[in-house]
Amino acid sequence: MSCDQNESVIKKIISEIGQECAARGQTVSETLVAFVVKAVVLDPRNDFNVDQIRAKNDVQNLIQLCVTKLLDTTNPSLSTIKMQVYFDMNYANRAELLSEQHRIVEGKLAPVVRDITDSHPHVQETENVYRKIVGYVLLSSGLGSPTDIEVVREVTAALQSVFPQTEIMTFISLSKKKKEQQLKNLTMLVTGIRLYNKECGKGGSSIDDLPAILNEAIPSATQTVSEGLNACHVLAHQYTALLESMQEDLQRRTQLSSFKLKEALFNVRQYEAFLCILLSDAITSAQEVEKMNVQFAATMEQLKNTVQNKVSIDTKEVFPLFVALSNLWTGFQDEILLLNFLTNMTNNLQQFSEVQSQLFPEEVLTSLLEGVTVKSDEERIRETMGTRVNVSDFKDQEWLFPETTDNFDQLLIQYHGFCAHAIGVKGLTLPGNPAIGILKHKERCYVFSSREAAYTFAQDPDKFIQLNVEKAKEHAELIQLLELHHQFDYLAPYAQARNADKYLMKPKTTCDSSTQTDTHILPPTIVTSYEWNEWEMRRKAIKLANLRRKLTHAMQTDLSHMRRENSTQVYLSKGVSTQTKRDNSSNVPRPQIFLEGLRGGSSPATHMVKVDLTRAVDET
Repeated sequence: MSCDQNESVIKKIISEIGQECAARGQTVSETLVAFVVKAVVLDPRNDFNVDQIRAKNDVQNLIQLCVTKLLDTTNPSLSTIKMQVYFDMNYANRAELLSEQHRIVEGKLAPVVRDITDSHPHVQETENVYRKIVGYVLLSSGLGSPTDIEVVREVTAALQSVFPQTEIMTFISLSKKKKEQQLKNLTMLVTGIRLYNKECGKGGSSIDDLPAILNEAIPSATQTVSEGLNACHVLAHQYTALLESMQEDLQRRTQLSSFKLKEALFNVRQYEAFLCILLSDAITSAQEVEKMNVQFAATMEQLKNTVQNKVSIDTKEVFPLFVALSNLWTGFQDEILLLNFLTNMTNNLQQFSEVQSQLFPEEVLTSLLEGVTVKSDEERIRETMGTRVNVSDFKDQEWLFPETTDNFDQLLIQYHGFCAHAIGVKGLTLPGNPAIGILKHKERCYVFSSREAAYTFAQDPDKFIQLNVEKAKEHAELIQLLELHHQFDYLAPYAQARNADKYLMKPKTTCDSSTQTDTHILPPTIVTSYEWNEWEMRRKAIKLANLRRKLTHAMQTDLSHMRRENSTQVYLSKGVSTQTKRDNSSNVPRPQIFLEGLRGGSSPATHMVKVDLTRAVDET
């Protein structure tokens, strides 16, 4: 049967199993069904071929086994598989979660941004664009509701202080990319101004006190995870003690054989591993919040000292502080999101461990533990702290110790740090003690719970590794718990099996790497005087021969002795003149008129005579 035909059969089987479970009142996801199918096929007790299922009877038998397993709600193994599927489908680290959340927020704001950046309104419509910018700033900052009139007025006042409405035409003339960038800058400035006003008691009534909320909620969430983790530790230690007593006492083995102790132990260990991841994230959040609290208080104090009731302030001084406040507040908002995510994950994971209380009520577990010594993981490690393997007893084995290995605590230990010998031989997840010695076999590191287990495993590592693989086939939840995906490369991790089409896809691991080579590792050995050109060598020889016949003479006087020859140069000034206009003038003769007879005459009959004495123009 070809790969495509085999894949088609698997899809059909998954579909039929889902329908059968739904008909019996149990809704299951395709991812869970796909993994259960593979787990049933892997189990050697079911006698299925991993690569091909041909006979119709085999298909019906496989469907029936999978349906029975999926409907057995009291089976800890199924609860563990459900827990693993849920965690891989929903968990994301800090960077992935924040990146996804920011992408979702940007997607919701994209229509608003397009409405602002793509518009080319007339002068009369600029007020409408300005209102849209106010709405975007309010939605993007996440500080208050856009339906609250007081909040809208507060945002509008803050925006007008940094972006007056008279500048809206300049904004409209910008390119689309610059508009988007300016919208982000305006959002940060307005957010910083509102936070400063809230600190000064001049507004911000709708802004929640996120630092105070986080300082109260993070310790509570951390305590909840820690309590769940401590409960897991207690159950794991009790189940381990009962399983050890079964191996030592045949009568107790008969008494406890009906209980699914191994499956319950694996369920508790997996729950413990997931809670450790969530606790680590909660501790990281607490550290980030503590650091941001210090930075926020320092930035706010610096802003207060800069302003100090000044009438006029340089924007170069206060704008960076407003932006810094906005970025820190965004960090607080991110931590709130992360805290909600961790709380939801913790609450949802708890449902997968409820099977413990059903199988082992407190009174039943107490009666079973009578006469049994329960040891914690810490006690087991302390008992073996004084013992370690003797390297001289092994010829071809490489053992690692803290004093001989760099970054000893950062080594990647196989099987999630559990004893590599106890898993396959006893079916127990005992904590390994690195102080005994870490065995490095085929570039993989293994730890052990005792010196004897280390010696036994080192005699034939491949044999015990195969035993662990066989144990994982019987209990498919161990593949995830012990991180055995490299042993089952045809079984894709759940994160890659979100679609049934990718069910048979092999996991692909990629990583970013870089290398750098020095330009010259060894000191340079270049002979600068070497010449390969024969004619160039002849020219140099002739030059040297001519120099032999040359002499150099020099003389010095008392005035020039121990002096230095200096010279200076001066640019002499040059007279230059220019004429931009021409002066000219003209002179007009002054008019002169003489009147004869004004003073009278010798005879009364004398008449007044007018004489023009003005000189001619050419005479002037």
